Amino acid sequence: MNCLAPSILSADFSKLGEQIACLDAAGAQYVHIDVMDGMFVPSISFGLPLIRSIRKCTDRIFDVHLMIEEPIRYVSDFAAAGADLITVHAESTKHLDNTIEEIHAQNVRAGVAVNPATPLCAIEYVLEKADMVLVMTVNPGTGGQQLIPYTIEKVRELKKILRQRGLKTDIEVDGGITLSNLDALMEAGANIIVSGSQIFKGDIMCNAGAFLEKILRH
Repeated sequence: MNCLAPSILSADFSKLGEQIACLDAAGAQYVHIDVMDGMFVPSISFGLPLIRSIRKCTDRIFDVHLMIEEPIRYVSDFAAAGADLITVHAESTKHLDNTIEEIHAQNVRAGVAVNPATPLCAIEYVLEKADMVLVMTVNPGTGGQQLIPYTIEKVRELKKILRQRGLKTDIEVDGGITLSNLDALMEAGANIIVSGSQIFKGDIMCNAGAFLEKILRH
């Protein structure tokens, strides 16, 4: 299924509940929540209290992207806070397999993320266990970056591997995604689209509607 996952990292936190309601009204299926610890990436964002507070605002899928070191330490906490999908970076943990198993033990879907320069072979042995693969199209940590062009080919390569293995795994992309490069990413194989500033800058419902129109056309 093709879906839009607006990243609330770009939202106005003084009216976050209202802006999430706008995403609901526009028809966005996911809410993408970037959790940063200042170690795996330079930035620090937000954590469990915020997720618990906004869980009551919407029934959309909470797509929690953990950009933190050794995320297995907090998997049960994020599940309890309301995550429906928890994504961890292959680069952030010594035991990726165990981390995926811990996510599933919490009855939550598991995603695996790879940074732009991380080869897909880093996750090939866990593809059968992952519900989703997140291909980062920028280096994680800050919003407003431009998409790195070679990541489109990386999405295409991943789609080919999944098809060869008979897997229906979702492919999510995150970073620098605009209406102008959206088609290329989806044609390459992405089906869950994360966008932050392109959604929250200006009219949220209009922006989300424009993305959804393209996404649902594929």
